[in-house]
Amino acid sequence: MSSTQAPRLDNRLVGGLTICATVGVASSTDALVKLLSGGYPIHQVNTVRCAVALVLTLGFLMYQRAWGELIGEKTGFMLVRGFVLAMGNLTFFLSIAAMPLADAAAIYFTMPFFVAGVVAPFLGERVRLHRWLAIAGGFVGVVIMTRPGQGVFEPAALLALASAFFYAVGQGMARPLGHQIKTSVTAFWQGVMYLAVGVLLALVFGTGAFDSEAHASLGFLTRAWIMPTAFDLSIMVALGFIGALLMPLFVHAYRMAEASFIAPFEYTAMFWAVIMGVLMFDEYPDLYTLGGGAVVVAAGLFMLRMDHKFRA
Repeated sequence: MSSTQAPRLDNRLVGGLTICATVGVASSTDALVKLLSGGYPIHQVNTVRCAVALVLTLGFLMYQRAWGELIGEKTGFMLVRGFVLAMGNLTFFLSIAAMPLADAAAIYFTMPFFVAGVVAPFLGERVRLHRWLAIAGGFVGVVIMTRPGQGVFEPAALLALASAFFYAVGQGMARPLGHQIKTSVTAFWQGVMYLAVGVLLALVFGTGAFDSEAHASLGFLTRAWIMPTAFDLSIMVALGFIGALLMPLFVHAYRMAEASFIAPFEYTAMFWAVIMGVLMFDEYPDLYTLGGGAVVVAAGLFMLRMDHKFRA
């Protein structure tokens, strides 16, 4: 083995371990939000956590010396992208209030198929046959999990699917930004929009005037603000710290090795979702969830593999 190969292998190992750990941390935020969803509104949780995250992001801006780059020709575009991602975040959190974590995570992994089938053509990219096959496979997986028409369909699954769509659009919108804009600048404007959406929802629903507990997701959206316990407030603050760290960690992982190597490790989120669901909420995934999730993951890995083959 030559001396030039060893660092590459080391970087791959570090990158793979980093993305697995980062996905595990991200999954823990989902579990903590679900833990709070039974007693607090999403706008209260998001306002606190996003305010904390935004303060920490300011420190990231200082570290990258990016203050002078906050305002530019792409600022409006970043705000729109931030709003789209905020909607993806909101719909996913609303979905897990009513669904097992593993179910919501599996449906979320249809996101690459939205990127391939909806966002890519919009950006003028050619969609090859293998992508359409993967999209069809992902759709079959979702049908297996949700079982429409069998009397067990959970409406919150549509929120998880909407989340995948919003995140896919946000991913596609990142491409025109290129590499000229620093991570801290993107993170700042994304954080601003996350906080703005939380505050706006708090203004609309915070008094409890529209409170409805007809469905767990609806209750999580419309519930009034309440004074949190010290423990619950510490969880909301911790969510802000974790959220501020996630973007740099994801960026670092993808810089350690090629994206085609790193991306498949994101599917370990299914493992984390199952583990946290069992340990924290006594949620045991059924065969439909496991089988459908396996189909979605297999279709995603097939698409990644074929994309890498055609780029090689």
